[in-house]
Amino acid sequence: MKKIIPFAALLAMAMLPAQASAVQFGFGGDVSTRLRVQTYDVDHQFADDVMWQYRVTLNGSAQMGDGFYARVQLANEAPNRLDRNKGAKSEFGAAGTVAIGGGGGWQTVGYGNTEFSSLGFNNAYFGRIYGDSHYAIGRIPLNSFDNPVYDLTLFPRNPIELPVATFLNDRMFAANYGTKVGAGELNLTFGVVDNIVGNDTGSTGDGLLNDGYLLMASYRAEFAGVTVEPTVLTAITKMDSFTQETFKASGSTSGTGNNLNNKYRMPFHQGVRPVTFGANLSGPVGGVKLGAGAWYSIAKGTTPSSGVYNNSVVLDDDGMPYGLDNRNASVDLTAYFTRVKFEYGPVLLWWDHNVTTDRSKLASEAVAVKQTYTNNLAWAQYQYHAYEDKEVKLTLQPTLRFMVTKDEVDPTYNHSRLRLELWAVAAF
Repeated sequence: MKKIIPFAALLAMAMLPAQASAVQFGFGGDVSTRLRVQTYDVDHQFADDVMWQYRVTLNGSAQMGDGFYARVQLANEAPNRLDRNKGAKSEFGAAGTVAIGGGGGWQTVGYGNTEFSSLGFNNAYFGRIYGDSHYAIGRIPLNSFDNPVYDLTLFPRNPIELPVATFLNDRMFAANYGTKVGAGELNLTFGVVDNIVGNDTGSTGDGLLNDGYLLMASYRAEFAGVTVEPTVLTAITKMDSFTQETFKASGSTSGTGNNLNNKYRMPFHQGVRPVTFGANLSGPVGGVKLGAGAWYSIAKGTTPSSGVYNNSVVLDDDGMPYGLDNRNASVDLTAYFTRVKFEYGPVLLWWDHNVTTDRSKLASEAVAVKQTYTNNLAWAQYQYHAYEDKEVKLTLQPTLRFMVTKDEVDPTYNHSRLRLELWAVAAF
């Protein structure tokens, strides 16, 4: 915790040295444990597991003069996946290292008590609040738990069960500006999705602006007790989308064809400009808070011919191509996502439904095969406040998650997964 103090102090003094004496620091965080029991359908029971997990989050803030502020959050950025590494090349990085991305900050107890936790800056940003406006820049939180627009854009094949919060730790390097407009607030967010290094060759897709940038506009207002939040997100430059790892095909760590898309952070479609839009509605009905939302995403275009999109030349642990040759692929994808939420006191229930239709084809394929992916998620949780005072709050939270996915073309990918969890969170 003491390591946060010089970081926040230096940042504050660098921005407003004349008012350093007026800086107010705040510190907090939480320590959590989670027991997770997950079981799959009969065809995929090899992946059944009991997991003992823990998570630490440390928050620091500095409130400075004239509305300026800085905030940092330390969390376990890359949970150890050493037990799944088998060689010098792996989808999880070189052997002996940690995984790409995060796991929502959760660390699972490893084989032989060998797990390794690595605290990193999950959030690190500064900004200013002035009048009816505010801005922030840095590694900012996305609030994807309440708005699945990022899930549908970045993980279109299976956007349910919070993949952005789970794999990307619910943050992005971005700049946000918000201001009051009419009865509500308008927010604009410019985000950096990736940094693809091009060699400025003759291939289309190389050059200065080959990185992935996106722009999101959202508006939040209340009318007659109902909160309305329309959102539009569009890629400014070409970017990649991914799938989330839900299970491993039996007897294979790499596979061929569509099985490659089950690998962690495996590129799904590359070099496209998706557009996603939708709205969320919420409001009280008696003592119950109800919410409903719907979103739609479109990704069409041709993947550039640059060599950075040829994943077939990189080999994984088994000597298999890490991915497919996506150069000049024709991408034609549409997806919709609906969510219904029910909150009553400590009880939270929600249901997600998604259908993704993919008519894309590689340059090596003669015709496109229509793929339809249907995903459903039921979520139920109960929060019990076991203890609370000015310094600490202890919460127990049993949670149930039931997911069903369906592949209309290849039924071997159809599966269901039940997760039963018990959270214990001490917030301070």
